[in-house]
Amino acid sequence: MKFKETELTVPEIDMTPMIDIVFQLIAFFMVITNFEQTQADERVKLPRDVLAKVPEVKRETKFVLNFGFERDQEGDKKDDEPFVFYNGELFRVLDFKKNLDLEARMFKDQGDAVKDVSVILRADKEVPTGLVQELIKQAQEAGFEKFAMSATQQSQ
Repeated sequence: MKFKETELTVPEIDMTPMIDIVFQLIAFFMVITNFEQTQADERVKLPRDVLAKVPEVKRETKFVLNFGFERDQEGDKKDDEPFVFYNGELFRVLDFKKNLDLEARMFKDQGDAVKDVSVILRADKEVPTGLVQELIKQAQEAGFEKFAMSATQQSQ
């Protein structure tokens, strides 16, 4: 009995489904990534403190205010007066009250009690304390009662 000689071929694997799965996984992880830092503004240089720590309980409703200086590429201040960075615009502290009232109204419209909203202040380490206090005072006048300051943890 004579057998036919067959040519051996290496099977080719179609990589298209594998590439599709990889891109879907990338998209999935991008969507579920923690977006906690999306409200952080890199222009704000937070103070460092040994006692700074991540909150133990996640805040249900929060409102983040970035408060610092407009800086150039080297990190030097363009202006000596600090600004509140809000919705892509710069506001001086004394001109920011109407925006706080607007935020309070928006939380009320969503059904949230303004007094239960946590205001997270991300103030630059060079911002004078008196201006931070003025911003807190304006937020209190708008109805906010809970405040927290952000800082970077310093190793001991």
